[in-house]
Amino acid sequence: MIIIKYILLLILFSISSIIGISIAKKYGTRVKELKEVQRALHIFEEKIKFTYEPIPDVFEEISKKCRENIGNIFYEASKSMNIMSAGEAWEKALDNSNTKLTKEDLDTLKGMAKLLGKTDLDGQVSEIKLTEKFIDTKIEEAEIEKTKNEKLFKTLGITTGLTIVVILI
Repeated sequence: MIIIKYILLLILFSISSIIGISIAKKYGTRVKELKEVQRALHIFEEKIKFTYEPIPDVFEEISKKCRENIGNIFYEASKSMNIMSAGEAWEKALDNSNTKLTKEDLDTLKGMAKLLGKTDLDGQVSEIKLTEKFIDTKIEEAEIEKTKNEKLFKTLGITTGLTIVVILI
């Protein structure tokens, strides 16, 4: 009977620790996704400037070069551009995305939709550069948040687990 009790206490401690670690992990994932978005926007800018390819083709190519979540945004947008404008497709893809990006991050990216495919080359490049600058700021904020909260939630999960174990012993 005592062995079962200790096994259950170990399970409770493990679950609490895993919850804390998984919450902490989302902060690191957000930083990675923002950096991936920044890389994708840089590719987009270079492709528009030098190849003059249509936006759906550029987005599809970017989707192949990016990690899963960010790549899916570009892929969905490229497919939706067949039936709606580039800006609408971009917004729809961002709304349907499954990322750790915050609403504020997504709103920053949606800002690019206003001029996407509607202005000349220089207008689109300047809008991409503006979005890249906003993303730089978001990356800095996310790294500060990650540094602060990642350790906090890991420690909180482990401490909560230990507290539960001590109370139940």
